[in-house]
Amino acid sequence: MRETAIEVRQGDITKVEVGAVVNAANNSLLGGGGVDGAIHRAGGPAILEECKQIRARQGGCPTGEAVITTAGNLPARYVIHTVGPVWNGGRKGEPELLANCYRNSLRLAGENSVESIAFPNISTGVYGYPKDKAAKVAVETVKSYLQEHNTSIKRVVFVCFDEENYRLYEGLLSS
Repeated sequence: MRETAIEVRQGDITKVEVGAVVNAANNSLLGGGGVDGAIHRAGGPAILEECKQIRARQGGCPTGEAVITTAGNLPARYVIHTVGPVWNGGRKGEPELLANCYRNSLRLAGENSVESIAFPNISTGVYGYPKDKAAKVAVETVKSYLQEHNTSIKRVVFVCFDEENYRLYEGLLSS
């Protein structure tokens, strides 16, 4: 079994050259703040147009699920939009919903023969998921998924906008 490289970097996810960039979207898929707004702005109108078509077909994207669109002007082929959970103290299934974001994004990437994928820190912004808990779910879920599935993915990049997340991921990946 070949090894998938997992790395962490601090920076702007809209500038990472990968097959697919994961967007921390909202249920409407129509753009928002944070990562979602940055991806829509940098990627241009093609992403929003495809999101509108998906909404017309299925009415948005439920929490924990994922959909795929073009990446427009981004240095990627696709954007995988996934909706993370809003933190409610961890008693409303948030860890499992967050894990599903990573699993479903990786599944879609594999189905589209993506070899490299970049993840933001899903749900840790306005959705209020504690950064340490979210990082642990992200790293464990990605490692587990890659061990259990034969996939086209050769490289996973966790792209952290802030230093705190970067250090958390760096610690988890080096242990």
